[in-house]
Amino acid sequence: MQNEETTGASGVDTPTETSTPPVRKRPKPGERRVQILQALAAMLEQPGAERVTTAALAARLEVSEAALYRHFASKAQMFEGLIDFIEQSVFTLVNQILEREGATGAQQAAKILTLLVQFAERNPGMTRVMVGDALVYENERLQQRMNQFFDKIEATLRQVLRGAAAADGSATPSVDAQVRAAALTAFVVGQLQRFARSGFRRAPSEHLEATIALIV
Repeated sequence: MQNEETTGASGVDTPTETSTPPVRKRPKPGERRVQILQALAAMLEQPGAERVTTAALAARLEVSEAALYRHFASKAQMFEGLIDFIEQSVFTLVNQILEREGATGAQQAAKILTLLVQFAERNPGMTRVMVGDALVYENERLQQRMNQFFDKIEATLRQVLRGAAAADGSATPSVDAQVRAAALTAFVVGQLQRFARSGFRRAPSEHLEATIALIV
């Protein structure tokens, strides 16, 4: 049997091309989980984004909702994955700040505040999780975890500022450190809230260095 041929514009006989549909590669183990979390974070980055549904998330990834639930038992577990990322990223860097020798307590506190602000600017979707905007209609334990995150930040600031207060000759270094740590934590949370609620237009790093110098 002869091969069927077509004649091109130049008059030269060319074989008929047959197109084959692209083969979708199966993701490696764990890769799909990361893709789901990345897509969720990206959807949260949209200014004015409403509550993210699993249907919208599945549509973005071009998979079924059932495919999502093969990797996460619930949407709450997806948000827990984002919170895990926030905690691990931030506290790994906080520990590095605490381990550096030669820095004063005030310098360490300033670096921790700067770290939180820079993380938020680089991860707008995560910021909405950190301040609770994205968690309003979700499982209550998610908000509790973020509350605990900032409690831990405040406790760390209190720890580094206690030594600074004592070095400054304070008669009540623990009380002074507690008050200042609470004020600094409230400041950084306020900066992140303004960033999220402005549709990410008001950068939390705005006048940051001058403000930290004023309050630390």
